[in-house]
Amino acid sequence: MKQYLKETLLLDYTNPIIQGLISDNQWNILNEQDKILSIYNYVRDSISFGYNKADNIPASQVLKDGYGQCNTKGVLFMALLRAVGVPCRMHGFTIDKELQKGAIKGLYYQLSPKEILHSWVEVFYKNKWLNLEGFILDVPYLAKLQKKFQECSGSFCGYGVATDNFQSPSIYWDQNDTYIQKEGIVQDLGVYESPDIFFVQHRQNLGKVKEIIYKNVVRHLMNRNICKIRKL
Repeated sequence: MKQYLKETLLLDYTNPIIQGLISDNQWNILNEQDKILSIYNYVRDSISFGYNKADNIPASQVLKDGYGQCNTKGVLFMALLRAVGVPCRMHGFTIDKELQKGAIKGLYYQLSPKEILHSWVEVFYKNKWLNLEGFILDVPYLAKLQKKFQECSGSFCGYGVATDNFQSPSIYWDQNDTYIQKEGIVQDLGVYESPDIFFVQHRQNLGKVKEIIYKNVVRHLMNRNICKIRKL
């Protein structure tokens, strides 16, 4: 399990801001189950759903931003878990862009790649790997989305969600797998020891120009659309 506890450039858990957060929450003194649960809930709800400038930013930067999506919140989640001695790894995928419809609209949606890079975190707990993906959307945002589409009780895809049980998705951890975007998966890219390795081998299929437009324009529009949902 040593390789699943290592610090990396992205999992920079000795950074003072990461260590300060751990100390403030006293996560180090909890038993393993409570470590995972408390950190999971923190990343899900205290780090708002939103789009950062890139996927391959360190955990300390995600924490400073205060928001993130599947890949960046996953990096922070992994850094915090490893910092308190919980082994974890990243599982990579691509998801259909339809999952982002609503958060991204119009021409920008039409121009976005058909498949988007995605990941969830696998945690080694009680001698088995658990899939944890349900931390991506914070509960307040999801609750507003459920209210907006309250007539939908089954499958739902859009606004960062891809689930077959929209009104009661598996996002609460009780020693179980959790999911919120799983139904949008197209390709399985395999398991990676660290996000550093994953992002060296895979990146969003944007190209240089679209990458610049995403960083400086599109993600801000997406975050604005997400904020509109929060204010409903």
